[in-house]
Amino acid sequence: MSTYSVNCRLPADRLCEDVMARLAYALEGEEHYAQLHRAVVEGLNRLARELAAAAGLSPENIEEAVVVGNTAMHHLLFRLPVSQLARAPYVPALAAPLEVKAREVGLRLAPGAYVYSPPVIGGFVGADHVAMILGSRIDEADGAILGLDVGTNMEVVLKYGGKMISCSCASGPAFEGAHISSGMRAVEGAIQAVRLKNGGREVEVETVGGGKPLGICGSGILDAVAELYRAGVIDSRGHLDRTHPRVRTGNGGPPEFVLVTADESGTGRDITVTQKDISEVQLAKAAISAGTKLLLQAAGLRLEDVQEVVVAGAFGTHLKVSSAVDIGMFPPLPEAVYRQVGNAAGTGARAMLLSRTARKRAEDLAGQVGYLELTVQRSFNETFASALPFPGSYRTPTSRL
Repeated sequence: MSTYSVNCRLPADRLCEDVMARLAYALEGEEHYAQLHRAVVEGLNRLARELAAAAGLSPENIEEAVVVGNTAMHHLLFRLPVSQLARAPYVPALAAPLEVKAREVGLRLAPGAYVYSPPVIGGFVGADHVAMILGSRIDEADGAILGLDVGTNMEVVLKYGGKMISCSCASGPAFEGAHISSGMRAVEGAIQAVRLKNGGREVEVETVGGGKPLGICGSGILDAVAELYRAGVIDSRGHLDRTHPRVRTGNGGPPEFVLVTADESGTGRDITVTQKDISEVQLAKAAISAGTKLLLQAAGLRLEDVQEVVVAGAFGTHLKVSSAVDIGMFPPLPEAVYRQVGNAAGTGARAMLLSRTARKRAEDLAGQVGYLELTVQRSFNETFASALPFPGSYRTPTSRL
């Protein structure tokens, strides 16, 4: 028997860049819903072909699949209603585990193949979060543990006193390269790390694969904004210093920082960090910060009570924790407290693929995790707004917007 697992956070990105946009698109009509469903299925079928080919097999040899994803993608794959996900209180149509014939959802695997998905926890805390908890074993750790599953829709889980509670932070698509002027996925040529010297006058970048830079991915834009703040090129409100030699305001428009000049890039065009890019990062980091604070508040804990922070997700693998802390995206805790575990959702999915005991454990975990819907919390807007500025102070720019 051949087996196949995948962390399903992929498909309809070309159609809609974030979860709410996908839901809105699906609700415009049955054809739009069907288009998104096909995008999900085609993405999974493509991965199945690639995985099978790597093993010298064909997709028809795959007899079982485990798929985990956020609640919206889960519903689109299994053709479940999504209208209730697009409005408060954002409830799933079905939270139970699913095991159906693969052909019933359009997956071209073995004729009798089944596809399994563990339960979802809430409207925006999906089966991938259950898989992340399973894969990282947060539930087995002692003390108060924060788990940050970083992505377009970031989930946070807090394990404390034998309990678990989770929430979803609408961090937006900035950390997947979307809504960023020079943004791209973390593929070859993407800037993944940035270092500024001499007050930001000199720039060093590191790209995926080591070649000429083509654009900037999530970890790169996070690093760039953190470096700009550390160098004093942006102030606590995120405003660029217009007098800086690498900041330009073409045609009187919003300022932008030239990260890589056209002659140094692989595209023949400048790669910049714009004022809007900085704002996108601020919105994302404020959502994450607010979610973390409200989760601790709901549990009656202080930040000092947290003994470990587990950072998961593909993006979470590559980001610099120090940069995330310095801009206020992650809690101001010592770096030694943080543990980056990579694609823990994928680890959990593989465990469920190979073991029905792991599936049972995942189903039990889903039932144990409480869900905090941030949007109905009275203090959410105030907490979010207070998290927008960058914390502390480095060097105050000589000029502000």
